[in-house]
Amino acid sequence: MKTIQEDEGRFYLAPNEKRYPSVTTVVGYEKQKFFAKWRRENPEEANRTSVRGNILHEACENYLNNDPVRDMEKNEKMLFANIKRSIARIDNVRALEVPLWSHTLRLAGRVDCVAEFDGELSIIDFKGSTRRKSPSNIKNYFCQATAYAIMWHEMMEQEIKKIVILITSEDGANQVFVKQPIDFVGELKRSIDVYETEMLRKKNLVSSPNLFLK
Repeated sequence: MKTIQEDEGRFYLAPNEKRYPSVTTVVGYEKQKFFAKWRRENPEEANRTSVRGNILHEACENYLNNDPVRDMEKNEKMLFANIKRSIARIDNVRALEVPLWSHTLRLAGRVDCVAEFDGELSIIDFKGSTRRKSPSNIKNYFCQATAYAIMWHEMMEQEIKKIVILITSEDGANQVFVKQPIDFVGELKRSIDVYETEMLRKKNLVSSPNLFLK
């Protein structure tokens, strides 16, 4: 899918030429101002963590593809060594870094991994972090994975009942969060409503009830 970067976030052109916002943009919209301010005040650290995330994702993808993993700096090498322990629980990979979209959700994005985790088909996301995370602080991760589960079901007619967030952090933690997407559909809908309402407000339009996901 073609990617479009705008002030409101990232957008994709789905095959039907519909312009959909990215899942990451929508589920992270409420935190957007906070992180934009943080990036302005900490440009070097913002760049470092962005590069770290790209390197980690590439290493995970290459490893699962049985491709060579390029040499990394000490920090990224440690993070990858940590997350490999969780990647060992992945089997029968269906997709890696592929575009998904939903005409129902009116969202699009690129899923990290669709594969079996501990023997059950799952949406799997790889995350690098400076420090370990609390589940209450990463609801946007769970909503993102839930959106991909809905997209996969819509596109492939195959239900996914498990979402998995793998987080490797610089304090040495290797966290595995296993959830059910059904538990986050309500929160995902709320995030979509907040985003769409704000976009309508910016266009000086009157919001109408959001009927999807009922």
